[in-house]
Amino acid sequence: MSSISGSEQPNDPFTPPSPDEARAQRVYPSLFRIAERHAATDEQRRRQVHPSVLGPHEAVRLVSFLLSGAAQVTEGEPEVDRADITAALTLVPLVRGELDELEAGLLQMARGRGMTWHEIAFGLGLGTPQAARQRYERLSGRVDTDDRG
Repeated sequence: MSSISGSEQPNDPFTPPSPDEARAQRVYPSLFRIAERHAATDEQRRRQVHPSVLGPHEAVRLVSFLLSGAAQVTEGEPEVDRADITAALTLVPLVRGELDELEAGLLQMARGRGMTWHEIAFGLGLGTPQAARQRYERLSGRVDTDDRG
């Protein structure tokens, strides 16, 4: 009798699925769902972006996309240089802080809408409700600390 781990036999009905793998499988459907329901028109998409100012997360993503080749430099646009990379790296802590605030707020609103820690853990790809609650507590501590500093 051989010993086979759950990761080698994903269809084993007696082995719970990996929360990370389950979450990863929901990424594209999640983007599609939100885009289809809340960003289907130009007007809906514009409410997320200020028309004349690039947000920090957009700036970091743009530099990253240009560097990786996922986006191409347009005619007349300068190549990404070291100063552009430094500028993007400078924005990363701000983006991380904004994301922490968004996540903490979303978790708080989810709880306010009656979602259980089990449901929230599922959404985050975490294995236990306790892990979701601890994540919220850590985020809340960082956000509260950052607001005072």
